[in-house]
Formats: sequence, C-alpha cells, structure tokens
Amino acid sequence: MTSQLFAICFTSPSPSDLARFWSGLLGWELTDADAAHDECAAILPPDPAGFRIRFLPGQAPKAGQNRAHFDLTSASPEAQQQTVARALDLGGKHIDVGQLPEEGHVVLADPDGNEFCVIEAGNRFLADTGFIGALACDGTQEVGYFWSAALRWPLVWDQDQETAIQSPNGGTKLTWGGPPVAPKTGPNRLSFELALPADADWAAELDRLLSLGATRSGPGANSPGRALLLDPDGNEFSVHRHR
Repeated sequence: MTSQLFAICFTSPSPSDLARFWSGLLGWELTDADAAHDECAAILPPDPAGFRIRFLPGQAPKAGQNRAHFDLTSASPEAQQQTVARALDLGGKHIDVGQLPEEGHVVLADPDGNEFCVIEAGNRFLADTGFIGALACDGTQEVGYFWSAALRWPLVWDQDQETAIQSPNGGTKLTWGGPPVAPKTGPNRLSFELALPADADWAAELDRLLSLGATRSGPGANSPGRALLLDPDGNEFSVHRHR
C-alpha cells in the first residue's frame, strides 16, 4: 500500500477565517474536528474519496506569488461571474499577476492573499475534473514525474516540460508549468499532506518516497507515524499514518 493524497494544506495567520472563506466559495462542509489543535480547521469534499483542504496556523509573511494555486472551473459564463461575485462577497479581491486583457480567466486572491483563478467556460483541459479543476504548481518536469510515481497517479499531460497528473478515479488535476521555476523564498503556504493506511509498512513507504527523490526536511522533522519531507523541487510535504 502507498500513501494517498489526504489534504492540501494552507498555512494561515487565521486558519478558521480562511476555512470559512473557502467553505463558502466551494460549498464544502466546514469542520473544526480535524486536528488535535483548536486553531486548525478543515473543509471536507462532497466526494468522500477526494482530498480535504486543511488550514494550519502560521505567521510567516507572504513573499511573492505562491508556488501553487487553485484553478476553479465554470460551466457557463454566468457561472464564472457568479463564482467571482461570491468570492468578492466573502472577502476575496481582484489582483494583477500579469494576465492579459484578452485572457478569459479571472485572477483573484483570498483574504490571506493566496492567488486563485476562475477559469472561463469551455476549458477542454479541465473538462473532466470538477469545480476545483486543478492545483496549478510552479515546478519542474522532474517534480511532476516524482508526484506521479509517489501517488501512483498517471501522467495526463507531458509536453514541453509541462506535466499534469490525475487520480485514476478522476477529479482535480495536479499540474506543473515547467521552467523557468522561480526561486523558493521560504516555506510554501500550500503543501500536500499524504496519509498511509494504518496497516501499511511505514518504514517501507518512507524508503520508497526517498528512493523516488524525496529528501528529509531536517533533523527533528519526524515523529512516530509522521514525517516531513521535501520533493525534488524543495517543496515541503508531510506523510502521516492514517488513524
């Protein structure tokens, strides 16, 4: 057995407030019973097989654009406008990241300044996904190959050093845009959390991830049943034994 994508995690100065924003925007159930610490929060996907989104406490200031952002899909032009209006009502805002006027997607930021896009209707690449069409990441081809092997999700795009993977069960795609990759300026605000079934071999799974190209994040980063690792691009991710 191998690790599964359990959650995409946001680090936030106000986890509960950010969880309420994303719960309202996505229509996902908000829960505060996700972690042992009261300051953590999570929202649960409509499909129990999907990943949850967790909100963890952290005070690090934002430095430049995030290395990852959500692309939200639209069934129609009206639906795109409704998603944008809902985001603004919940505390989001329009931002400029260099998008061109003729581009059909709308670039927004959540109340913490985390970027996300509302994609125009008719996007064929995201047609077989869901409301969260993609987690679009700044990353190399190598890291796309790593995550394909780590999660055992097949590559659904591999061209010009751009890669994308998707669960065999469908749903959100994970994409990496290829070079140039901006230098990492500090801990990422968004990260992956993997869960390993309780009856799986913990040591063997860690060895597998390390053999694929992960590295340990540093001394003291691990505890029984939990490990903090870095992928080949230096992005933090965690693995825990599922209870």
